[in-house]
Amino acid sequence: FGEDTEEDKEARDKQKASLESQKEKKVVVGKSSLVIDVKPWDDETDLKKLEECVRSITMDGLFWGASKLVDVAYGVKKLQIMLTIEDDKVGSDDLEDAVTGFSDYVQSMDIVVWNKI
Repeated sequence: FGEDTEEDKEARDKQKASLESQKEKKVVVGKSSLVIDVKPWDDETDLKKLEECVRSITMDGLFWGASKLVDVAYGVKKLQIMLTIEDDKVGSDDLEDAVTGFSDYVQSMDIVVWNKI
C-alpha cells in the first residue's frame, strides 16, 4: 500500500508530457488596434496620394483598416486610419518613421488610440 507501480509511473509521465506540450502550444501573439492621424502640410496636399503612400507601407505584422478624412481647420483635412499590429513585430517608432518618411505629403503623425487586443 502506498507504493507506485510501473503503471502509475507511466501514467504520471504521460500526464506530465501532455501538460508540457500543451504549455508549448499556447503561444499567444500580442496584437494592438491603433488609430493614427496623418497630417498633411496644407490644404493643397493631395490626400488620396497621401493615403496611397501610407497604405503602401508593408511590414510583417501590420494590417491596414478603414480610413476617413477629418476636418482640422481652414479647409485642411487630416487622414485618420485604423490599423492592427502584432506587438512583437511592429514598433511605434518604426511605424512613425515609415509614415513620416513621405515628407512631400506628411507633416506629422499622431497615435490617437492604442488598444491591446
